[in-house]
Amino acid sequence: MGEIKRALLSVSNKAGIVGLAKELQDMGVEIISTGGTEAKLREEGIRVTPISSVTGFPEMLGGRVKTLHPRIHAALLARRDDPQHMKEMEEMGIEPIDLVVVNLYPFAETIARSETTLEEAVEQIDIGGVALIRAAAKNFANVAVVTNPKRYSSLLMEMRRSGGSISLETRRNLAAEAFRHTAYYDSAIYAYLSRTFEEFPDTLNMVFKKKMDLRYGENPHQKAALYLEIGAPSTALVFAEQLHGKELSFNNVLDLDAAWALVKEFDQPAAVIIKHNNPCGVAVAERLSIAYRRALHCDPVSAFGGVIAFNRPVDEETAALVNENFVEAVIAPAIPEAPRRVLEGKEDIRLLQLPLQRESHALLKDVKRVEGGLLVQDYDRSEDPRDEMLLVGDRTPTEEQWEELLFAWKVAKHVRSNAIVLTKDRATVGIGTGQMSRVDATRVALMKAGNKARGCVLASDAFFPFPDAVILAAEAGVEAFIQPGGSIRDEEVFEEVKKRGLVMVLTGRRHFRH
Repeated sequence: MGEIKRALLSVSNKAGIVGLAKELQDMGVEIISTGGTEAKLREEGIRVTPISSVTGFPEMLGGRVKTLHPRIHAALLARRDDPQHMKEMEEMGIEPIDLVVVNLYPFAETIARSETTLEEAVEQIDIGGVALIRAAAKNFANVAVVTNPKRYSSLLMEMRRSGGSISLETRRNLAAEAFRHTAYYDSAIYAYLSRTFEEFPDTLNMVFKKKMDLRYGENPHQKAALYLEIGAPSTALVFAEQLHGKELSFNNVLDLDAAWALVKEFDQPAAVIIKHNNPCGVAVAERLSIAYRRALHCDPVSAFGGVIAFNRPVDEETAALVNENFVEAVIAPAIPEAPRRVLEGKEDIRLLQLPLQRESHALLKDVKRVEGGLLVQDYDRSEDPRDEMLLVGDRTPTEEQWEELLFAWKVAKHVRSNAIVLTKDRATVGIGTGQMSRVDATRVALMKAGNKARGCVLASDAFFPFPDAVILAAEAGVEAFIQPGGSIRDEEVFEEVKKRGLVMVLTGRRHFRH
């Protein structure tokens, strides 16, 4: 490839573009540009040929049409070693373009904002820029294309060393990078539009970008990395800012995700302690420190080495309490400087902060891998309104019991099935999780609660297939139950409740979590 004589610069991300243009100009390169890029370069005193001077046609439709013209694309696609191409170029008075510097509208960044409308997203679909990149990349034998601002310095260095030319090897590498750039861009558009217009499309295209390597996977011999989904809201867990501590592991991220999802359920100050992806302590209270104490009291043995989530900024009192135990990680909407200094007394503790937004991005799906494929479903974000719930027997819950039952129900939604949750005074006192039978889950929860079971309420994530778990809980002192109902033996369960004068609420909706 000969010397770079003409360059087309049209970028959305203008980082470094002025410095690049100045050096190109100093090398005698003619700079063609469009719209905002042209204006920016002119402000800096750089000589620019407007695209309309090349095409002989003004920009139109608010800038939607400017580079889509034969005089531009012929200049990019013409093969310099093809006499017929060069003859046609000469006849039409078209000069080749040797370098294209283009990056695209910020589509992914736009759809990451939860308030973005469909119309706003569509306006960020670049047409001319993608066409320029593809044309230049296809003709890499004759044209260099740059889509990444980080490439500017190495490009200029090569041109200085070679007298203004760019090697074939570099052009090939740039072309591959360019097609990767457009493939990623198109995939993000397709993923957004398909999940906007089709609930479960025939072809599922989800676009992820690597954020970081992790310390290891579920076990130290497994490698792992964290990827963020294009289109995920900026308040999603993957965007949490790590303030302190060791690198995250695969298990840390899983537990942080579980903790963050549960703590967002509550309006009052709340503390959630997660161990092995299950809550081992949850509480709400008038102060964060009290909520944490009560959450820890549920199961202090299991809480050792756990992950903690708070739905309020951490204060110094709470930070001091957290430091009394071994904790893997803490996540909160904010960890101000003073409590952060307290927590940083533990060298290895991981501290993360993330703005708390209760509403998740409605378009994202819950995905689980199986061998050779994916299971895809809606996230379990359903609300279970109190006024749609039914009562068993003549006992009506007191207002205090209603609050307790609804609190327990929210926790049960985040416990692995089979799930039994015992709570008192808006704090868990026993959790039975991941058991193969509901009666065994009840036994585990009661064992964890001990004497604290007396007078508490019980939430079950799915129906009771037999009365045995209800009898077991009632004999331990449980006074009220909340469950979906729907068993073929419901009447046997209900008879036991009525006979013992207990309270039972039916939600009509289960919350399995496998």
